[in-house]
Parts: sequence; structure tokens; C-alpha cells
Amino acid sequence: MRIRATVAAVSGALALSALAVPAAHADADLDVPSAAEHFGTSSAKSTLRAAADELPVVTKVTINSGKAVAVGTTSAKNFTVSVTARHSTGIEDAYVVLWHGTAPTEEGLDGGLLPNEEVASCKASSATTSTCKLTFTAYPGYDLYKNALAGTWKVSVAALAGDGSVYGNDYHTTHKVQRYSKLTVNASPEPVKKGKTITVTGKLSRANWETGKYAGYTGQPVKLQFRKKSSSTYTTVKTIKTNSKGELKTTVKASVDGYYRYSFAGTTTTPAVNAAGDFIDVK
Repeated sequence: MRIRATVAAVSGALALSALAVPAAHADADLDVPSAAEHFGTSSAKSTLRAAADELPVVTKVTINSGKAVAVGTTSAKNFTVSVTARHSTGIEDAYVVLWHGTAPTEEGLDGGLLPNEEVASCKASSATTSTCKLTFTAYPGYDLYKNALAGTWKVSVAALAGDGSVYGNDYHTTHKVQRYSKLTVNASPEPVKKGKTITVTGKLSRANWETGKYAGYTGQPVKLQFRKKSSSTYTTVKTIKTNSKGELKTTVKASVDGYYRYSFAGTTTTPAVNAAGDFIDVK
């Protein structure tokens, strides 16, 4: 089993390619063609210009509409990356790879996500500027084969101009790929008399890409929040930590009708999440 990924250095400019990296315990064959080869070696468009020549300028890269790529346990996550670039001769193509590891080399890579298309869909906004789009699909247990891949990924970006010049940078930006999170809440008893004690329980869990199941996220600070029935705004009552199973439990005094929820701010590896409010009827 193989996972696709990225990158090679060509003519002093870092640029994109195709690289196979191993999943779980599988061996992998490595193929590292240059960015020039990716854009077509049989054409003048494949030539990387000298560093002194004008290169395309990438002005914007948007990944998954600016949100972290959060992936669960079974369903593939589809997302889009758009690259806006400019050059005096226009922009013909762009290429993007998300990669994880210490360096974009055979020894340094341990994960990567390649676009579904060989050629980006580019739309010109002027004679010099275009926005090119590529789609990606991340498969838990395959592309994301271990939990240690959750966190900050590097993003390699290349842009091809009309005259054949190429901008390539394996460290153009970074983006988060995270283990999808879930959060529950239950406030009881209900109804409850004013001034009596309410027990609020819940659980914070996140995707385990190695087992294909959700597991409790331990030792995490989570806010207990409340909003009155007549309000649309939650306020924080207290902050508690999840136990060794990711469970939450605390008590409060009943005062007025309203909704209790737990709120988790998120970490580098796990997105923020709010539980749906649980209504308490105070008599």
C-alpha cells in the first residue's frame, strides 16, 4: 500500500513532483521526477528559467476555504486548493502538494497529499493573473495512516507561466491536517427545582486513524457554558479537564431556564468543537 506525496529540488529552485511514501508497514518505490518533468519535458514550457529571469509570483494560496482539514475515521475528506499567481505572460498551470515530515526527501517524508488532477483548472482575471484550482481527497487509514500525522503540514506550491518559467517552493506555506473531534453534553435532572444541583456530563473524543474508531481525548481543558432561554449568547461558567477516558463531569446550581453545553477550544492536532446545547427546565 502506498501514499502519494511530493517534491524535488531543480536548478536551484524547489519545485513539485510525485513521491511515494510508505503506509503502515509497507515498503515503497520512490519516484522523484522534477517539476520541469511534471509540466512536460517535451515542451519548451518545461524549462526552468535562470534565477535572474522573471518568475511567476504566487500571491495567494487558499486551502479548504482557509479552514483546517479535519478528517474522521471512515469517510474520505474532499477539499479544494486555489492558487492565485501572476506573470507578464500569464499563468497556465499550478501544482500543490501537502506534505508531512522533516524534509521533502525520501528520508524526511512520512506523509503527503497529492491533487486529484494532473492539470489545474485555471481562470484568468486579467492578462497576467489567474487563479488555479485543484481538488484533494484525504483517506483516513491510508493517506492518514498514523495519528502522528495530525498537526501542521508544509505546503509545496508551483506555478507555470506562459513563457515556460516556473516558480516552485516546497515551503511556501503551512496548513493544519487534524483528527476530527466530537463533544457531547447531558444536563440532569430535568426538570429541576430552582437552587437544586444539576450534574452536567459529557465526553470529548477524536478520530483515531490507526484503529478507525473514536477515542476519548484525555487531559484537555473544556469550558462549561450556559445561555438563558431568552438569550442567544453563551457565557462560560467554569473550565474542567477531561479524565483518562475523555469524560467530563461537574455540577452547578439551577437558576433559570436555559441551555448548557461544553466547548473545546481545539489544539494543533484536533479542531475546536461545541456540543449542542442541552435544555434545562427550572421550576
